[in-house]
Amino acid sequence: MVIDAVRGRPTVRPVADPACPPGGVVVRVIATGMCRSDWHAWAGHDEIAFPHVPGHELAGVVVEVGDCVGRWKVGDRVTVPFVCGCGRCEWCLSGNAQVCPDQQQPGFTHWGSFAEHVALHSADTNLIALPESVDFATAAGLGCRFATAYRALVGRARVTEGEWVTVLGAGGVGLSTVMIARALGCRVVAVDRNPDALALAADLGASCVLLSDGSDVPAAVADLTGGGSHVAVDAVGSEQTCADAIHSLRRRGRHVQVGLLPPVDGHPRVPMDRVIGWELDVLGSHGMAAVDYPDMLALVEQGLLRPDQLIGRTIGLDEAAALLPTFDQATAAGITLVDPAR
Repeated sequence: MVIDAVRGRPTVRPVADPACPPGGVVVRVIATGMCRSDWHAWAGHDEIAFPHVPGHELAGVVVEVGDCVGRWKVGDRVTVPFVCGCGRCEWCLSGNAQVCPDQQQPGFTHWGSFAEHVALHSADTNLIALPESVDFATAAGLGCRFATAYRALVGRARVTEGEWVTVLGAGGVGLSTVMIARALGCRVVAVDRNPDALALAADLGASCVLLSDGSDVPAAVADLTGGGSHVAVDAVGSEQTCADAIHSLRRRGRHVQVGLLPPVDGHPRVPMDRVIGWELDVLGSHGMAAVDYPDMLALVEQGLLRPDQLIGRTIGLDEAAALLPTFDQATAAGITLVDPAR
């Protein structure tokens, strides 16, 4: 799937096979997720070069291995975080490749996974071996939404059993957050404008669901939680959802911003008066490094986390090309997967 300009109509057409980068690999894409971040790239909220192939959540099989790769061979089943670190800087060496200043991102800094093949950089730093018990479709949803939600709760908010977690948005990231929070023993309030998404959030264990229909979301959360949640996660990325999440917190609560905030008159406005007065922690969460995947995958293998339950539909590239320009308004519940061979 190729985009030729900002907000241009995506088309599906033959392109040259990707070259294998030094230290990297080429992967045959078996499954790849479509998420709101792909829409942000199409809409011009990221600096990308055209023509461009989007797609950043993927799982597949290694078909080519570059020079100086020591850990991987042709035929390996792999997935990868959407942020690929360089493997050399102080952040990568400390296990924080997700904030590498020289990072590569398939579907953003280079051509991505809405294709039959994708090139991936610094393979020994970024690739993750897939256990045989985890299928490609399940793994494709891990690289952005599920891993980001896991790190947001475990690595950033450091949730503890019994805490209230409010999740703004019941899309892929939000539903992942609901599932993970419940598995960690938290009580969850899920908020969304889509009743079907809220029904799925309830099925995944949300204690309460709220329809964001113009009503006072923070007041409703305060009533439900006895004064506000301990943790709030904005899984959408807008001025309104960010503000609602922050105002939904109790004093000294923790807010995690996961959804990308597109510029509004320079920068979106954040209610910093509440942050200061109530001593709130405001945390960013930007994916998860490959070194942190084993703990999450162990929970998946044990059946304590079921990302496969989040898959709502699987489509081909032609249908994905038609869907991408409208994805910010998508109403289908759950994760949308793309099968390039379909």
